Amino acid sequence: MSSRLPPLNPLRAFEAAARHGSVSLAAHELNVTHGAISHQIKALEATLDVKLFERGAQRLKLTAQGALLLPAVSNAFAEIAAATAMVKRPTTSGELSITCVPALLSLWLIPRLNQFTEQYPDIRLTLTASNDPDHLRSPDVDICILYGDGNWADCWTRLWSHLRLFPVVSPTLLNSRPLRTLRDLRDHVMLHADDGREWNTWLAAADATGLPRGPQHFMSDARLSTEAALHGQGVALGDTITASDLIAKGELIVPFGLTVPANDAFYVTCRNEVRAAPIVRVFIDWLFASLGADSIAEPQTAARHIIRRRNGKIAGEPAAKGNARSLVSKQAPARQAKRRLKP
Repeated sequence: MSSRLPPLNPLRAFEAAARHGSVSLAAHELNVTHGAISHQIKALEATLDVKLFERGAQRLKLTAQGALLLPAVSNAFAEIAAATAMVKRPTTSGELSITCVPALLSLWLIPRLNQFTEQYPDIRLTLTASNDPDHLRSPDVDICILYGDGNWADCWTRLWSHLRLFPVVSPTLLNSRPLRTLRDLRDHVMLHADDGREWNTWLAAADATGLPRGPQHFMSDARLSTEAALHGQGVALGDTITASDLIAKGELIVPFGLTVPANDAFYVTCRNEVRAAPIVRVFIDWLFASLGADSIAEPQTAARHIIRRRNGKIAGEPAAKGNARSLVSKQAPARQAKRRLKP
């Protein structure tokens, strides 16, 4: 494939001359003579058998063929420069720019950020809340932590974590408005972090799609719906990653033990040339090690009820309103009274 590419030096001369609109300025930038730049441009034109500049103008002007070639050459040199700078970075110092799913950034990464800072005090992080895969093409972003299907072309991608979804609610709201059965959901505001598909999936798994619903609010991401639930605004769908700390601290309660797999997963991804940088490897390794250090049990393994089918009806036990940590860290006491969940 490399045999089909023009020589590097003529490409550099062409790009600099086109960018400056001047052979003299290109020669000054590349620290060569005016004649050397002219010679390299003519050599490139001979190789390609096209004219790249219109001759005779006071300022260099690209031909149609030159205008077609310039963006690709400029982008290629920019990527080479960025990759070279990344490779030269020391392993444990420098700047690192990261975009992350908003809910994961706020509720999981930032609470653990001090652990990374203590281990790598000379790495300065720029954190941006975003789930936009277009950042993968930005030279200003080093690492993207995305929620999706993992199919992003021309980049390095690694699955970070699958997750499961389940309803969460604040204990304050439960104290004023019970949520003992699935039918009680109609008395609560249903908080959506998408267009409603995730709640529909959960209700279908609970065999409760036909239940009447009360008010509903739709939000742009799970961080907002989780924060709304924290403030007692309704019932949201939490997940086994971002809601785990809030459940352990008793700020959120899992009223029903049924969980469903999320449609997508969390992935760590970056451009292929960036992956080779030592500072990037340091953060990615820390990210996976931190996840491995978390011992998060799925709520249905420890919640105080299990939704199941019994004679065509949904049955189970209600979750405790007391110590919410039991929902993720230990089994509830066997003496908890059992109640039926009726649709």
